[in-house]
Amino acid sequence: MERKVGERPLNRKELNPDASPQAAYGAHLRSLRESRGWTQDDLAARMEYSSVHISAVETGRKPPTLRFSRSADEVFGLAGTADAFERQYREIKQGALLEGFPEYVTYEGRAVEIRLYEIGIIPGLLQTPEYARVLANSAVRRGAITPERADQRVAVLAKRQAALARPHPPMVFVTMDESCIRRTVGGPVVMDAQLAGLVEFAELPNTLLQVVPYDIGERRTFDLPVNLLTLPDRSIVCYAESQAQGNLDREPVSVVPMLTAYHQLQAESLSQAASVAMIEQVRKGTL
Repeated sequence: MERKVGERPLNRKELNPDASPQAAYGAHLRSLRESRGWTQDDLAARMEYSSVHISAVETGRKPPTLRFSRSADEVFGLAGTADAFERQYREIKQGALLEGFPEYVTYEGRAVEIRLYEIGIIPGLLQTPEYARVLANSAVRRGAITPERADQRVAVLAKRQAALARPHPPMVFVTMDESCIRRTVGGPVVMDAQLAGLVEFAELPNTLLQVVPYDIGERRTFDLPVNLLTLPDRSIVCYAESQAQGNLDREPVSVVPMLTAYHQLQAESLSQAASVAMIEQVRKGTL
């Protein structure tokens, strides 16, 4: 059956422009497209992209690129204006979230298994609000992000943590370098509450927490933080990041070796009981 002009598509996804800068970008694109009465196919032809690509950007499933943004500005006549897509793109790129991370978060929200490895700081999903705020404020003081971006960073983290409290929560495996629990963030009070939160996390029925001790030396399989997600269809997504760049990978040829390395790291790590004991000792200042 042919859809009438102006009729709402049956599979239309509602957008929340306040969810993130990338969501605002997608909502802006859809709003301008629909104000001109164009379908996604119409816009795709004008921008020389596929309609699938247009849909993915509008719904936040695919991050916009500089080339895409400039093409959109040309089509809508926005180049050099305050509403330019290129300006929104640069705000996203320079914001609190690294490239690839917004897309990673969409996968994380429906993963059945989450595997995390972190160095130096407590993994985000396990951070207390106070610990997370200290890190964000520190980035502001260094001039790395604006106060608004710091608020966004903390808000995104809170939403990610809330998404884990669903009726059928994922299994969450966490291995963290010993440096994570030894590096004091925010002073004794903040750190004590954070370490207590780790112990509570380890008590949950769907979690496994392991500390990677310093003394495993060269047997540590990762030098950078790594996130691995198992999705409902059993496919695996890997997200890894450096200080300035994030990379999302879905290709089995490169993701499966990362999963193998994660399992090898778990084998070298302390058991959960021994990890909790170490955390308690650090917390009490006896180790």
